[in-house]
Amino acid sequence: MANDNTTGAVSGTAADGTSVFEEHRPLLLGVAYRMLGRVADAEDVVQEAWLRWSGADRAAVREPRAYLVRTTTRLAVDRLRQIASRREAYVGPWLPEPLATDYGHTVEDAAERAMLSESVSLAVLVVLESLSPLERAVFVLREAFGLPHAEIAGILDRGEAAVRQLAARARRHVAERTPRFEADPAQRRELTERFLAAAVEGDLDGLLAVLAPDARLVGDGGGRAKAPLRTILGAGKVARFLAAISQTPVPGLAVAPLELNGGPALLATSEGRPYAALVPEAADGLVQRVYIVSNPEKLAHLAR
Repeated sequence: MANDNTTGAVSGTAADGTSVFEEHRPLLLGVAYRMLGRVADAEDVVQEAWLRWSGADRAAVREPRAYLVRTTTRLAVDRLRQIASRREAYVGPWLPEPLATDYGHTVEDAAERAMLSESVSLAVLVVLESLSPLERAVFVLREAFGLPHAEIAGILDRGEAAVRQLAARARRHVAERTPRFEADPAQRRELTERFLAAAVEGDLDGLLAVLAPDARLVGDGGGRAKAPLRTILGAGKVARFLAAISQTPVPGLAVAPLELNGGPALLATSEGRPYAALVPEAADGLVQRVYIVSNPEKLAHLAR
């Protein structure tokens, strides 16, 4: 894909401009969400990209997709720098907002579906939080969307050699800190579904059978809902915690399975409102990490 976006022509009508933008909106939201970890922030960035696009001289844009990805990525990098202090002041562990996904119906190629699912998993997004904004941008564009180094260099106004260094550093950092996902997505799904069934039932033995010995549970209530303020370590402690909360009375409780961040998960609602999302991450034949998001601000979009 060309990096020179200043030659050629695209229809300048408002209708054509809208249709072109809407065609690329899912891609732009995918980039922004992986960059920012919040649906609301991603939507804000994409809206700003739309404003830039609608005000641009579209007749001078040779490659709309390249222009829009470049604009969205730069806006997301700026937003990451702006919200750094917000993350530092957060109460308890910070987790990305759970994202409803269903690549099984929208992506036919199994390898592409697996790549998309892994790149949007909570385990990977949590690790991306420790990267610099530029490293995160390079990782997302390269690993999740397969953009060439030369194109990423144009998007970020960096030399290609510098981008390759950023990509290698980010890839190494993520690989060292995330569990290795199951090679067989079907086996991973079967394992996580067994875990979720045991969690709903409060089945202590069932939980212990699928949890890794060094499993960890991370909860995010943001100071607005009950959640562990520290990571719970060890299969026994994680299993006992899950068994205990399964017995906690919640008004009008309903639990439904759905796909979040590329894998099986549970959404609990209280009197029709999202109450908590439970997202397990499996690797090496066992559930390695369990994420519980109960901050109502991070669940509001799931009510849609």
